[in-house]
Amino acid sequence: METKEQYKSLVEKLPLLKKEIAKVIVGQNEVIEEILIAFLAGGHCLLEGVPGLAKTLMVKTISEALEMEFKRIQFTPDLMPGDIIGTEILEEDHDTGKKFFKFNKGPLFANIVLADEINRTPPKTQAALLEAMQEYKVTYGGVNYDLDKPFLIIATQNPIEQSGTYPLPEAQLDRFLLFIKLYYPSENEELEVLKSTTAERKNKIESIFTGQDIIALQRLTRQVHIDDSLIVDVNNLVRNSRPQNSTSEFVKKWCEWGAGPRAGQALILCAKARAVIKGRFSVIPEDIHTLAFPVLRHRISLNFRAEAEGISTDDVVKHLIKS
Repeated sequence: METKEQYKSLVEKLPLLKKEIAKVIVGQNEVIEEILIAFLAGGHCLLEGVPGLAKTLMVKTISEALEMEFKRIQFTPDLMPGDIIGTEILEEDHDTGKKFFKFNKGPLFANIVLADEINRTPPKTQAALLEAMQEYKVTYGGVNYDLDKPFLIIATQNPIEQSGTYPLPEAQLDRFLLFIKLYYPSENEELEVLKSTTAERKNKIESIFTGQDIIALQRLTRQVHIDDSLIVDVNNLVRNSRPQNSTSEFVKKWCEWGAGPRAGQALILCAKARAVIKGRFSVIPEDIHTLAFPVLRHRISLNFRAEAEGISTDDVVKHLIKS
């Protein structure tokens, strides 16, 4: 187990991690912070953004700064579960001449896996991620194969091209700790992107953390203090998102169903992870209010009336926080 001094030295290196990532990624500070929060909380992310916002480059840069194995899977309509999990291949023992099956590991066996455009592959392949995301293992031919830790899946989807896609079912959406939205950069940030990406210079990323460092920080995250009154607030926030027993008329009017107990667990863990990133050992209300949006936005379902009126799940979360 790590000592208090070792934990302190790891936390003090977190700003250096952000600095290294900023060598390549311009802006998107909130998005990067939320990905790191998911990592420390031991969960997975769903990124949604239009093409060209450097989603792949961002994830690859983070993996380099964390000195971890990175794999990218481009999800397509013809992708099969075996293409991501792995398959058995027939091999021959040159000494005895006997043939045997050997499991050939797929791209899922890495520390950080980018599942690009996850909504472009059929449900059968999407479901193959479920066991890996929850159990940190895959099963093939009745044999369990453990995945390396730390392990993070970052799935992306495009919000504008919905034809020919397979929307993720609610049960699988709930497996993602955070649903992170990427927006266009500001004018100054976009200007900096144009300057840096069309020049000859190329910044080298230095590794700040190892896999064992991240595992230690994940243990530290669980130890962060949260007051009982804040846990009650989280419980009330999640329960009020359910129109069946909500005290909010806004929720009853616009929501079909609300978040389950997993949302409360996710919100508390992410709030603890944000406290660690901010150099604190105690959760404050700001942590909960900030992370309520990426934690709840994919766990609340709106009715047809809300969609027709342009009400979003973020509007619901904003109302819940105010009330």
